[in-house]
Amino acid sequence: MVGGMQDKVWDADTARRYDTPGTGMFAPEVVDPAVDRLAALAGDGRALEFAVGTGRVAVSLAARGVPVTGIELSPAMIEQLRTKVDEATIPVITGDMATATAPGEYAVVYLVYNTIANLLTQAAQVQCFRNAAYHLTPGGCFVIELWVPELRQLPPGRQATVWHSEPGYIGLDTYDVLRQHVVSHHFHFDAGTQARLFRTPHRYVWPAELDLMAQLAGFELESRHADWAGADFTADSRSHVSVYRLPS
Repeated sequence: MVGGMQDKVWDADTARRYDTPGTGMFAPEVVDPAVDRLAALAGDGRALEFAVGTGRVAVSLAARGVPVTGIELSPAMIEQLRTKVDEATIPVITGDMATATAPGEYAVVYLVYNTIANLLTQAAQVQCFRNAAYHLTPGGCFVIELWVPELRQLPPGRQATVWHSEPGYIGLDTYDVLRQHVVSHHFHFDAGTQARLFRTPHRYVWPAELDLMAQLAGFELESRHADWAGADFTADSRSHVSVYRLPS
């Protein structure tokens, strides 16, 4: 996560509400395929998670026997992580994932659940790739899970899209196409008249732009799939898991 506005987003109240054990993005069918893929990529090596948060993926990956270190901007999110595992199990460096460094070298660095978009400038996103390369051993890989911007749903003159709707929840995105920014609005409500709003700012990135960032940092695209299980990436895919590798 990056400083400034992000500091206010990922506060103590957000950290307390973030975990939804067994459901949503914490459901086993969401977490397990990511952990399977990352464990296979790490092999006998170490893993570094940028923006480790409350350990949604890192805790399960460490339980598989993969040594995991995290970098995280928000002290509140780290405090929530510490309710699950101690510093010896998952060491965490407090700082911005674009610039903070962790000791040692790693076989895999990874960013899950769209988090590279939390960096709100192109320069910061490019620096994030360079920071990943700095931490990796030769032949190591940088793994990014990221959504595909839904601008095809945004006709001229419209600034917002509803990207998800279910009982008790609506997800709404507002776009600033000039700056390539989007703010995700998460509305949670019950049968009453009040709703709880949580907003997160992002800089959206097309896969082709992401590939160019990777090239600038010395990576080559090894694979791109629509999900962690390896489904084909197509023009209709809403997200992708991309694996970038440094030369051996």
